[in-house]
Amino acid sequence: MRIQRLDHLVLTVRDLARTLDFYVRVLGMEEVTFGAGRKALRFGDQKLNLHAADRPVDPNVRHATPGSADFCLIVEGDLEEVAAEVRRAGVPIILGPVERTGALGPMRSIYFYDPDENLVELATYPR
Repeated sequence: MRIQRLDHLVLTVRDLARTLDFYVRVLGMEEVTFGAGRKALRFGDQKLNLHAADRPVDPNVRHATPGSADFCLIVEGDLEEVAAEVRRAGVPIILGPVERTGALGPMRSIYFYDPDENLVELATYPR
């Protein structure tokens, strides 16, 4: 077996509307509806599925908790410009730009929280 890529990640959230607004407005993701009215956020060929904390979708998910995620998204362009765009959207950067090591080696990152206090990392690899 060889894993190719991440397809989707599930975030448990307190407020679907607030989360959808944040990721669409701040990060430019696309809101999508699937299944029996479930919500997700698509970016590129991947997505974030959203589970409302007060309505568990899958009883096998034992410890789904809002604010427990920590994930990194690779962005295009200059990281300082990306950081400025995030700040213009009213989101404070809590760290960065800083040097980090990602799946493909050295990268530069900024960090901030989403409305549920999931830690979001945006990063760029050197060209």
